[in-house]
Amino acid sequence: MKAWTRAFVVLAGAVLATVAEGDVTTAVARPRSPVAPALTLPFDEGAHPASLTEWWYVTGWLKTSDGAPLGFQVTFFRTRPGVDDANPSAFAAHELVIAHAALSDPARPRALHAEKIARVGFGLAAAGTGRTDVTLGDWRLQSDREGFAARVAAEDFELDLAFGRGEPVLVNGEGGYSQKGPDPASSSRYYSIPGLKVTGRVREGGAWRAVTGDAWLDHEWSDAYLDAASVGWDWTGLNLPDGAALMAFRIRDASGKARWAGGTWRAADGTRRVFRPDEIDFGATRHWRSVHTGIDWPVGFTLRAGPLEFALVPLMDDQESDSRLTTGAVYWEGAVTSRSPDGATGRGYLELTGYGAPLKLR
Repeated sequence: MKAWTRAFVVLAGAVLATVAEGDVTTAVARPRSPVAPALTLPFDEGAHPASLTEWWYVTGWLKTSDGAPLGFQVTFFRTRPGVDDANPSAFAAHELVIAHAALSDPARPRALHAEKIARVGFGLAAAGTGRTDVTLGDWRLQSDREGFAARVAAEDFELDLAFGRGEPVLVNGEGGYSQKGPDPASSSRYYSIPGLKVTGRVREGGAWRAVTGDAWLDHEWSDAYLDAASVGWDWTGLNLPDGAALMAFRIRDASGKARWAGGTWRAADGTRRVFRPDEIDFGATRHWRSVHTGIDWPVGFTLRAGPLEFALVPLMDDQESDSRLTTGAVYWEGAVTSRSPDGATGRGYLELTGYGAPLKLR
């Protein structure tokens, strides 16, 4: 991909976050939502053009016909870089679309990844309303009543995947309002779709392989995702073997402490629980230092969410994504297994941001 100017990268960086201080123990009251409309699905699966930033994340585990495991990520961001809406020029970049994709194959020393960016319009990129329909060149993520489909064609790999709807939508936080800091204004509208059943094919190099698997979709949109005291976050979405699902995150301050945290659990019987900030703990158990960037990543964790406990173990260590050409950030996004004390093993994804440098909004 050709390099973009730094100014363009800074505008694109609005999709990510910023820096912090304080301790989660000083603000553990259950989050209260500002006045906000209830989620309306499936309409809210589409874009929200008035919001500052928005993203659709699909992550999951695949299995080839010979039983080999693979991890994958497909992400589309939509952001408003701050161009005056009254600017009548057809060339004014009122919206940008950014896309990231990655393929984790333990047979390779590092995950493959690719990124693209373009302004909305002129057939370059689009984000439709009413249903998921995000395109960037020949990359796309689209939905219908049956599920979702993703198509990504990068130089080193291609993904051609279909995701069948199975489990119900997991509405995160209080009615889809997910608080991200002590100030209720730091928040997003947020839901997940766990347990998506995957079919399709993957190309590495010149060979296509048929795959099946399980995936997780996250969709968030926000006008003020993080405050100026937050350097980054740790997030995980886990599909458990009995059909249960867990989303958990913590927002870190500059000292590495949790400034805020949260999570949503749906048990196998459908029982749902929203966790308070003081009920979530990410305890690092192992680190990996990147030979590419020098960043020290905590790639193993003991995750506690209320009475639940899981050991998170990566499929492979080198699942680092260097997206400085599009978002200005380096992050770690990788397939992990989750093991509970009773030995049950689930699968999901772990995302780590803000470890090399604090994430900047602009």
